[in-house]
Amino acid sequence: MEPQLSHTVAEGVATVVIDHPAKRNAMTAAMWRALPPLLTELAADPSVRALVLTGAGETFCAGADISSLGASAEGGDAPQRLAVLAEEALAAFPRPTLAAVRGACVGGGAQLAAACDLRFAEEGSRFGVTPAKLGIVYPASSTARLAALTGPATAKYLLFSGELIGTERALRCGLVDEVLPAGGLAARVAAFTSVLAARSPLTQAAAKEFVAGRTDRIAHWEDEARRSTDAAEGVAAFLERRTPHFTWTPASTGE
Repeated sequence: MEPQLSHTVAEGVATVVIDHPAKRNAMTAAMWRALPPLLTELAADPSVRALVLTGAGETFCAGADISSLGASAEGGDAPQRLAVLAEEALAAFPRPTLAAVRGACVGGGAQLAAACDLRFAEEGSRFGVTPAKLGIVYPASSTARLAALTGPATAKYLLFSGELIGTERALRCGLVDEVLPAGGLAARVAAFTSVLAARSPLTQAAAKEFVAGRTDRIAHWEDEARRSTDAAEGVAAFLERRTPHFTWTPASTGE
C-alpha cells in the first residue's frame, strides 16, 4: 500500500490516520503536502466538531521519511518547509484537535503532535525531537510551540540531545495530557471526543484563539456571542436537566 493519510468522519469526529507502516508511519513529502488541503476540507465540513490525528497500527509517527525528502527538495520544496506548513495548518484547524499516540512519536511526528490542542498517549509510547542527530536547525515556530508546551528547560533537553522520553516524563512536563494503559487509548479518545463534539463550538472556537494569544478578535467573538443561541440553549438545558443541543456555526469561513 502506498503511504497515505486516510480519514473518516463519524459522530462529529474526524479521524486522520498516518498510514505508512513500512517506515513506522514516517511522513513522506507527498503526505506532508497532502495534510493542509485535507484539513481545509475537514474544516469546511460543518458536521466535524473535533479532529483526532493518529497513526496506523502501533506507531504514531517515527518522523519524516528521509528517503522521500531529497526528491521534494529537487522539486523546489524545502523539506522543512513542507513540515512547517503541515504543522501550521494543523495548529490553525478551527475545531479542537487531539493526537492519539501509540509507540514512537519522534521528529516530525512530535512536531505534528505538538501542533494539536491535546495529546493522549498509551503507556510505553516514546517521544523525541531529533534535529540534533541530523544537524538540522529546528524551525523557530516549532521550537516556540514546543517550549510553550514543555517549558524552556525540557525543550532544550529534547532539542540539544535528541534523546527520547517516556510517557511518565512527557506527562510531567506537559507534552502529554493523559496517559492510558495498554489497550485503553481508543476507548478513552472516543469517549473524550464525544464530549468535545457535544460542547459549545462557539466556546471552543473563541477559547482556542484566546489561548493562542490572539487579542485582535475580541470584538468579533463578542458579536458572535450576541448572534449565537448557544448560551440560551445551555441555560435552558441546565434548568430542564437535559443535554444541550448547540448549533452555532461561524458567520463566515474567515474564522
